[in-house]
Amino acid sequence: MARGTVLVSSTWRTADVVEARFETATARTLALQFPEPVSSIGGQHVDIRLTAPDGYTAVRSFSVAGTLPPTGLEITVEELEDGEVSPYLVRDLTVGEQLEMRGPVGGWFVWQPSDTSPVQLIGGGSGVVPLMAMVRSHRAAGSTVPMQLLYSVRGPSSIIYRGELEKLEASSPPLPVEYVYTREAPPGEPVGRLSPATLMPRILPPAADPAVFICGATGFVETVAAWLVEAGYTESRIKTERYGGTGDGS
Repeated sequence: MARGTVLVSSTWRTADVVEARFETATARTLALQFPEPVSSIGGQHVDIRLTAPDGYTAVRSFSVAGTLPPTGLEITVEELEDGEVSPYLVRDLTVGEQLEMRGPVGGWFVWQPSDTSPVQLIGGGSGVVPLMAMVRSHRAAGSTVPMQLLYSVRGPSSIIYRGELEKLEASSPPLPVEYVYTREAPPGEPVGRLSPATLMPRILPPAADPAVFICGATGFVETVAAWLVEAGYTESRIKTERYGGTGDGS
């Protein structure tokens, strides 16, 4: 798909919240069901609109974590300390309530089963959410394209989708997952920020010419993308998605 091509569903729709589960102490997955079919490409996002009793509205974008065919999808929300919308979605929203949603949206930071290049996913903190949507799409399609994930997190308790990732690592074929722990690590694992020295041995090499997807806080994404270009990866094949929070594994 060419850069600049954007898939947009501009209509606001109402979804029922049919399930809510915590992935970590501050991240919660919401399963949403719609009255009509909904579909999503791995990497897309939706807009959620909250309206207060006085008419004040707040709109925020959240990555789609996966689809629940034919009429559902999931989002995973990381609570921001100074957030206006995320604390409500993580702490207060209950099953049975409804949300206004627009989308899914996006055509640049996406992976589709028709893509045939090896794929390297690199996520920081909650930046793993759209990457997990790509992983789930890859598995659902039975794709044989090589795909692997490098995930930078503060510690084991911060790993979103931890149980699912463990199952994917043990599946056949396995999903190769590499973790970088920046504050606390399991026994025997190193602790420290991601660097070129710790990054390069853990990802597909430039010679494989992989499609690379990087998602996380702005500083994390820009730094990692620059390292890859310096190391000889094809710049046009590096796609990035940024968010404003600090959940980059730092």
